[in-house]
Amino acid sequence: MAAESTFKLTYATMFNPPEELHQKFEAALAQVRASLGKEHAMIIDGQDVYADEKFEDRNPANTDQVLGIFQKGTAEHANRALAAARKAFPMWSRMKWQERVALVRKAADLMDQRIYEMGVVVAMEVGKNRMEALGDVAETADLFRYACDRMEASNGFITEMGRDPLVGFESTNLSVLRPYGVWVVISPFNFPCALTGGPTAAALVTGNTVVIKPATDTPWTARLIAECLRDAGIPDGVFNYVTGPGSTLGQALIDSPEVDGITFTGSYDVGMKIFRDFAQGRWVRPTILELGGKNPAIVSRHADLEDAAVGIVRSAFGLQGQKCSACSRVFIEEPVYDQLVQRLVALTEKLTIGDPTDRKVYLGPVVNRSSYRDYQQFCEDLSQHGKILTGGRVLTEGEYAKGYFCTPTLVVDLPAEHPLWKQEMFVPITTIAPVRNLEEAMQRANDVQYGLTAGFYGTPEEVDWFFDNIQAGVTYANRLQGATTGAWPGYQPFGGWKGSGSSGKNAGGVHYLQLYMHEQIQTRVRRI
Repeated sequence: MAAESTFKLTYATMFNPPEELHQKFEAALAQVRASLGKEHAMIIDGQDVYADEKFEDRNPANTDQVLGIFQKGTAEHANRALAAARKAFPMWSRMKWQERVALVRKAADLMDQRIYEMGVVVAMEVGKNRMEALGDVAETADLFRYACDRMEASNGFITEMGRDPLVGFESTNLSVLRPYGVWVVISPFNFPCALTGGPTAAALVTGNTVVIKPATDTPWTARLIAECLRDAGIPDGVFNYVTGPGSTLGQALIDSPEVDGITFTGSYDVGMKIFRDFAQGRWVRPTILELGGKNPAIVSRHADLEDAAVGIVRSAFGLQGQKCSACSRVFIEEPVYDQLVQRLVALTEKLTIGDPTDRKVYLGPVVNRSSYRDYQQFCEDLSQHGKILTGGRVLTEGEYAKGYFCTPTLVVDLPAEHPLWKQEMFVPITTIAPVRNLEEAMQRANDVQYGLTAGFYGTPEEVDWFFDNIQAGVTYANRLQGATTGAWPGYQPFGGWKGSGSSGKNAGGVHYLQLYMHEQIQTRVRRI
């Protein structure tokens, strides 16, 4: 984060920011509020494009407030965007990779300059508190830079191989990773900046052209990313930004034979449908899926309970539990169960709920009416089959009357066979259970279709055992900053096992760019 030279904003450092950060956020907040309600176009082949039908982007903290008017794109717009990307591909893919890196880095620099404006939009559009919102933007800039760094570190993924032992000939072999072509990025509402920008940067820096389709709950954030790409000088058609329903516009992108690869971040069910639909093409095409999680924290009887309590609450209720990495299950060894549960309740009840742009607020609203209803239905079920220790209700009075505000909820005494131990809820609800020993905890932790993140609190020897046995792609031990959340590019590459991800390679890591390229071996033979 360029604005504070001695402070680098990450999800691990966000809990104690400098005062200057809040002052700049407040100034940007006033500016953004003065511009609400404007219409925003799609961007296709470098041009602003408008659709016949529109939709409103509303603030989930105050649904009377229209943030902006966006285009309800159609299958025709999807096809126009894909055609623009196809037309731009030969030029972009043949550009020197160093030139692509320079343009993508310039876009990252623009995000740094615009971080407060973009952070305010994320807070208002998603319901993230201001630090989480700023973190989303800062992470995106770092994802852009990390993609550039990996391209440079790998020399553009051009590697000299062995020379054939031919008598009278010189035979050289090069391994070259080359872009696939036209790439589609379908991003979710919860990290509308990082999960739009990260895959887009990886696709672009490796030479693919891109069509971006954000979630309909968060079109404005993605538009701001597109503006950074445009203003950085990335040529027309190399990236395209379209908005509209997943059932029409999104499906047209998925079904098109013009798509050479796709990255989708979202729910398991939708991701698996995309996987199956995309497989109907003429050949196998790369499908990068980052899906859900049902992330456990395991607490040993030897753990530092205060660290465990703080880390669990931060991961359970950051962004109102609407993270695929949220800590939604906690398994505690019996000797320390009562003590830790008591502390978890106390910390949870101190969390401030309200307008996420307010610096005092930790929990904003859930993102939309559907999530609001889900929360209420889950709580009704959990109150009948378990015991709600705190939370379990929506807030409807006063400042909460026009938003989707839900109280953070801790549940105990839920039978092990209850389906909500395994179903991703994506709302601020966490279930807790005592276990006789760590082996029982591990068995229950792994007994789900997901394998995204996991956390552990205990001794160094127990930590080694945890890493050896847990089935998850991102794992943390004794982390005060978050039991299961807080990954950052270049530090904790993010991706999952089993039903949580398709590639086995984590975003923001050393193996991610290769997913956006396929290998060509170039053999040259000459007589000597």
